[in-house]
Amino acid sequence: MTKLDTLSSRCTVKPVAAVSAMVASASMLLLFAATVQAQPLDVIDERGVRVQLSQPPQRIVSLLPSITESVCALGACARLVGVDRYSNSPASVRSLPQVGGGLDPNVEAIVALRPDVVLLAKSSRVIERLEGLGLKVLVLEPKSHADVQRVLEKIGQVLRTDDALRVWRTIDASVSAAAQSLPDRVRRTRVYFEVNNGPYAAGEISFMGETLTRLGAKNIVPAALGPFPKLNPEFVVRANPDLIMVSERSAQGLEQRPGWAGIRAVRERRICRFKPDESDVLVRPGPRMGEAARIMARCLADKAPE
Repeated sequence: MTKLDTLSSRCTVKPVAAVSAMVASASMLLLFAATVQAQPLDVIDERGVRVQLSQPPQRIVSLLPSITESVCALGACARLVGVDRYSNSPASVRSLPQVGGGLDPNVEAIVALRPDVVLLAKSSRVIERLEGLGLKVLVLEPKSHADVQRVLEKIGQVLRTDDALRVWRTIDASVSAAAQSLPDRVRRTRVYFEVNNGPYAAGEISFMGETLTRLGAKNIVPAALGPFPKLNPEFVVRANPDLIMVSERSAQGLEQRPGWAGIRAVRERRICRFKPDESDVLVRPGPRMGEAARIMARCLADKAPE
């Protein structure tokens, strides 16, 4: 064998050995990942109940629009097999079977979907019934910004994904950007945000109220009244807000309410009436809160007093 042949032989052997080692390492990583995915997991839900799953769920039913959006934001839309009637974002979930409202859904329809887990709010009336039928139930209750971050982490834990922190940071950065876009003149604008015509308001400690605070506005509904209190209409008259935020659906006849014609926001026509698609974004504590902040910021920029 010539010297050249010897060198050639050495150059051939080393890459083959290296490739074999790389293939072995990759195989071990895949095996490790598969083993981790197959391991059982325990999650403590919003009731403080420990929910045990034999493996990350592949068939999920979501009974709250914000939770549906969170599952999808974490890359698991394909695992959803059913949703409540109000879940409409992203567009792909509109073709999924609907199992009724989140508070009182069709239990038989849920069971027929054979879910590995059902994600719902604490206010749902079917939790015990679903558990009695042997279904795994995870109760999630996002009401504040901190709750949204925690719920994302819980769902990420269930899905075995590390994306929850990334999604939350995107939300948080978007809210901050919306705040920074506003001129100084809108700061401390006194706002009444009506979530429906009960009238129920978004209070200072609700996720919507927290967003308003970060935008520099002043919520007329104090934290002491809770996140979404039902108000006496006279309370709003006395508070005399500078600006009113309300959905088109709830705004009908607003100006004709007793005493409301004298409210500064009504008198000066400083009312933002949100279209249905905007209202959907605004009332959901989830991945689209950055978009909600931009909608509120636009309202403040357009309608706040000089």
